[in-house]
Amino acid sequence: MIKMIVVEDMDILRDSLAGVLDAQLDIEVCATASNAKDALSLCKKHSPNVVLLDVCTENGASGIEAAAEIRAAFPDMKIVIFTGMPDLSFINEAKAAGANSFVYKNLDTKELISVIHSTASGYNTFPENRDAPKIADAELTEREIEILRLTCEGNDRQQIAQTLNLSESTVKTYIREILSKTGYSSIARLAIYAVSNGFIASTKR
Repeated sequence: MIKMIVVEDMDILRDSLAGVLDAQLDIEVCATASNAKDALSLCKKHSPNVVLLDVCTENGASGIEAAAEIRAAFPDMKIVIFTGMPDLSFINEAKAAGANSFVYKNLDTKELISVIHSTASGYNTFPENRDAPKIADAELTEREIEILRLTCEGNDRQQIAQTLNLSESTVKTYIREILSKTGYSSIARLAIYAVSNGFIASTKR
């Protein structure tokens, strides 16, 4: 059984990740946190096999710094760093901090679970430069940007439809067009990347 801690400051993503991972027969999510500064104390309390750490967490706390602290205290604990930000320096920083693997948030769920399994088994995964996520030079309309912004604020399709006085099917069509223009397979992943890189300023936490 792989015991895990998930550290991610976006509530929707953290809860979703924890739910998906905990649903696996051989994975137990024993704790979650929104601030990387809490990671070490949670490791001491729960003794996980794998820690999944976001690079940038609540109040500016660094998952990479937390990884270094965890590695110093628990030399054999497995650490996976993940981020939606395409700053390639993070990869080398994660390696220097003692992380075992590094993935981007545009990874699909099956791939992430595969990385967690392989990391727990002693294998390392680090992306090549070409794997960094990008938003193409997509020309989004004002309405599409508005829908993306509302998504970034944690609204679902029904809430977006109510806010903009549109039908859910119309919102779904807009989202399909946004994904087509940007090359993303999931509006949630695009929202994470958009907020992380300042393309969209979310007003909610």
